Amino acid sequence: MLAAVVAGSTWGTAVATEAQVHELPTRPGVTQRLLLLTPPEPKAVVVLLPGGHGGLQLGLDGAMRWGEGNFLVRSRERFAAQGLAVAVLDAPSDRQGPPFLAGFRQTPEHVADVAATLAWLRQRHRLPVWLVGTSRGTQSAAHVATVLPPPEGPDGLVLTATILSDTRGRPVPAMALERVTVPVLVVHHEQDGCGHCAFAEVPALMAKFTHAPRRELLSFTGGRNVGEPCEAFAHHGFNGLEAEVVRRVTDWVLAR
Repeated sequence: MLAAVVAGSTWGTAVATEAQVHELPTRPGVTQRLLLLTPPEPKAVVVLLPGGHGGLQLGLDGAMRWGEGNFLVRSRERFAAQGLAVAVLDAPSDRQGPPFLAGFRQTPEHVADVAATLAWLRQRHRLPVWLVGTSRGTQSAAHVATVLPPPEGPDGLVLTATILSDTRGRPVPAMALERVTVPVLVVHHEQDGCGHCAFAEVPALMAKFTHAPRRELLSFTGGRNVGEPCEAFAHHGFNGLEAEVVRRVTDWVLAR
């Protein structure tokens, strides 16, 4: 396993957060690179799954060639400042070129990569590990949770700006969500203008988590709306609401 230390970081506190890039073996001949932020005495672990094509192209120095503006990626230090260990997941080594994770998020290979990551994080931290996806990252997170129950699967699931309809693949509500047996938090902006994420379709999504021991919807309004409606600095990416969204998600995760 490869590991590289990158610059430590803080977010509005005097407590340093250790940041490292790790590369884990997942499938034969394939590795999974991630950026891990570890605050002192973390209380839980969140694995952040960005949207779009998901190919961060993460370097050993922690720099990314794509995706720095993604809602979850740009909020990573906020999660760490709340006391969570944070793993930001790149595409695997065999998907480091176009189309990256497009067409790959609901495959057995993707599940294997995420499962290996969850296992490594559990062994490292001995803490609950949650999957947190945004936009197309919700298709990854939800699919893994439907096919990989505990103890191999996630201890909880957070879906932000969920893909509710999709002409290019299976949206989250079309998955076998009754198989999800862990707590589920759905986070959505009521003014999300992305055609795949209409807020009116969220109640139908919530109703499908019939075996989740705990489920809740956190909805938001306001903030800033800049650029294309499906992009990260529109309401779709909780622009201007990052601090509040991260705080409320963290409170919910730690309240378990």
